[in-house]
Amino acid sequence: MSRDARWKALLDLLVERGRLDVEEAAAELEVSAATIRRDLDQLAAQQMLVRTRGGAVVHGVSYELPLRYKTARNASEKQRIAGAVANLLAPGEAVGLTGGTTTTEVARALAVRGDLTSGTPALTVVTNALNIANELAVRPQFKIVLTGGVARPQSYELIGPLADGVLSQITLDVAVLGVVALDVRHGAAAHDEAEAAINRLLCERAERVIVAADSSKLGRRAFARICAVDTVDTLVTDTAADPELVRGFEEAGLRVLTV
Repeated sequence: MSRDARWKALLDLLVERGRLDVEEAAAELEVSAATIRRDLDQLAAQQMLVRTRGGAVVHGVSYELPLRYKTARNASEKQRIAGAVANLLAPGEAVGLTGGTTTTEVARALAVRGDLTSGTPALTVVTNALNIANELAVRPQFKIVLTGGVARPQSYELIGPLADGVLSQITLDVAVLGVVALDVRHGAAAHDEAEAAINRLLCERAERVIVAADSSKLGRRAFARICAVDTVDTLVTDTAADPELVRGFEEAGLRVLTV
């Protein structure tokens, strides 16, 4: 197992359990305890975890796994969701895309859509995500508008008041949100309040709002609220979504697509 694969596995286990024991992790990953100790020391140096005697713990309730370590989680579900979201967007529209693994897949799905290979522009994409802008900027048929702001390394998103100047001057047809939590009562949420504020602005500038979220995000709460559930027009999720939760969202007025 490569170092990057071990690090991802360790961080996944840590997010699931909140705490890791060196011997236990070594047995699960089939490597030596010395290797795990070295890995945990290096991850702690990057402030991805807190070292303890005999193991490690997460930073706290607001702990967030960096984007580059989340891309393989629920990958097939995210790709199906992304394809369905991309099909909801019409040529010529102005689309806001927040950062995140699922919205990154939406951008990739848009990039290969046959009816978006030409146009003036075929699509206008407004995003605060550096990785999404980087992937789509090589597509000359897309007009890419990147907000200002300070880069947040966990999600590659630009945050802060510098984005307000751009977002206050535009109007969007649709905003596509990636969220860490969506709950009927508490709405859509993110881990970081500055990230949530940018996402909220994108919603306010859009005619309609689509949330792209795999079933693990539903019925959950997170620290920073983006918007109330009645702001959302459509939820696209996977078929593993709890039917009770789906029914609750539909009763709240959302159109729910499961793929």
